Amino acid sequence: MLLTETEDTSSFGRQKGMGKTQEGRARFIARIFGALFVLAAAGLYVGVTELSKIQPASAYEERGVHPFSSYKSFPTQVKNTAGGRQQRMNPTKTVYLVCYRATDGSGYEWKDQVSSESAAEDRVAARESVERRVLSIKETGEYFTIDGGQTAESYVSGRRLRCLIMSGASTVYLVIYLIGWGIVSRKGRRKTAENKNG
Repeated sequence: MLLTETEDTSSFGRQKGMGKTQEGRARFIARIFGALFVLAAAGLYVGVTELSKIQPASAYEERGVHPFSSYKSFPTQVKNTAGGRQQRMNPTKTVYLVCYRATDGSGYEWKDQVSSESAAEDRVAARESVERRVLSIKETGEYFTIDGGQTAESYVSGRRLRCLIMSGASTVYLVIYLIGWGIVSRKGRRKTAENKNG
């Protein structure tokens, strides 16, 4: 069956439109994978860097488990880690810190971060009570708190595990991305060569 000029033009237009749609979709997917590549590279860097900073459990001195109670909150600005356009438009974001102090007279304090003002106010109003274990760094004498059920050993192990998972997942994605990029590039070169020969 022969196509009329009108039918042929219409068919060509549809094919051209589909081609543009597919190209646009391919570019969109490429941008997503490119952004994930950057995030994976950043994740690998952060994971390895943080892993190198982790001190052994013997570097900390146990100061016992103490009861803490919330007593005030305030807003503060932190870096926006959302990534992409949102991070470029808003490099910082507002979070709220809830302040706790030990109720046993030891003088220890602790701050916890929450995302909304109402959540922070609710904690302060409730005089929320928590138990925290205090660890001090032997070299500097500075202290920080961890969950009361943790120990120095479990704290260090948990941090190391998180860093290893982050580094491992990032490495796996980077390897898969590079292999995929190599395959696509090889197919592209082969197709270009075939078009030239044809």
